[in-house]
Amino acid sequence: MMKSYWPQKHTTPVLKKNQPDDSYKFQPLPAPSGEYPYHLPLENVLPEVDSDKLVFHMLGDTGSVHNPEFQKLVVAEMVKQYEAQDDTEDKPRFLYHLGDIVYNFGEASQYSRQFFEPFQKYPGPIFAIPGNHDSDVNPYGNVRYKSLEPFSAVFCTPKSQTVSFSNNAARKSMVQPNVYWTLETPLANIIGMYGNVTKFGLITPEQRAWLIEELKTAGKQRPEKAVILCVHHAPYSADVNHGSSLYMIDFLDKAFAEAGVRPDLVFSGHVHNYQRFNKKYPDGKNVPFVVAGGGGYDELHPVATNYDTRFTSEHKLFAGVTLENHCDTKHGFLKVSIERKTKGLEIRVNFYTLPHEKRSRPGINADLADHFSLMV
Repeated sequence: MMKSYWPQKHTTPVLKKNQPDDSYKFQPLPAPSGEYPYHLPLENVLPEVDSDKLVFHMLGDTGSVHNPEFQKLVVAEMVKQYEAQDDTEDKPRFLYHLGDIVYNFGEASQYSRQFFEPFQKYPGPIFAIPGNHDSDVNPYGNVRYKSLEPFSAVFCTPKSQTVSFSNNAARKSMVQPNVYWTLETPLANIIGMYGNVTKFGLITPEQRAWLIEELKTAGKQRPEKAVILCVHHAPYSADVNHGSSLYMIDFLDKAFAEAGVRPDLVFSGHVHNYQRFNKKYPDGKNVPFVVAGGGGYDELHPVATNYDTRFTSEHKLFAGVTLENHCDTKHGFLKVSIERKTKGLEIRVNFYTLPHEKRSRPGINADLADHFSLMV
């Protein structure tokens, strides 16, 4: 039998070689809009929340400068899924955005076209953590602004109000207490971090100390509540644009060790595709690391082949990590379900892909491309 030389895609994280240090791009964080420890109870936004089952959407990297059609298609399919669900227990209650809402800079002028208009028909509240593009400042812009000033006006205000640059959109501002914060729900504490402007993430000492305390606090609420961590910059990736972030891997490993608590799930964006990694720790515990950054930006990031010499999968920080599934040719979104069972909490994650006709058709067009579940 002839040996095949067709390039094979990596099944582990990869490191993109010769990456420049861009830590000089770091931007100071805005002042919090709420009080430490920056918690927002879900019932403050959704008064009637089921204590036994919670369903919500999740995605990242939706904005697009050149071609917003894919973003509109993704949102349209989430709306169809929301409205077609007769069983109210399975109806998504909100959307959690993993960052990069606007491109290429976080200017107020971009929010109407890239956020308020595409999401105008989404029925539920939208929570978010910032991405690197949301926090970047346009050095050539006509309007001067500070990093995350527009993001904060949309997502971090003391009370919900009309956003002045939303073009009078019906969607009002969200009341998140900070750009890094925790969403308290009856079934999970969803910890959202902020990785700043740099390509591979950069965390302040203040946020590091906050994260460790949040993990400890959330750990004490187990098994009644799951612990979910969200951060824009993907720790593990096999894509050709970014590759893995050694900084984020090292940061999280050390933070988890100091807190003595690991999350049950880690969600990220930044990379424009879907990837599901599993990390098996030395003590035998498995933690899924899910990349969901194919939410609408027109350019998707393919997974690297093992023939591409720009990448390596050889690094000690990749020990125990495998790429279980991926989709790098279609946009999509997640539907996350947390349900209380007699033996604990069951978390189910469904990944749906979208057809690429660049238009929304009648009926449900989202295909279930991957799914997994875990008991916590």
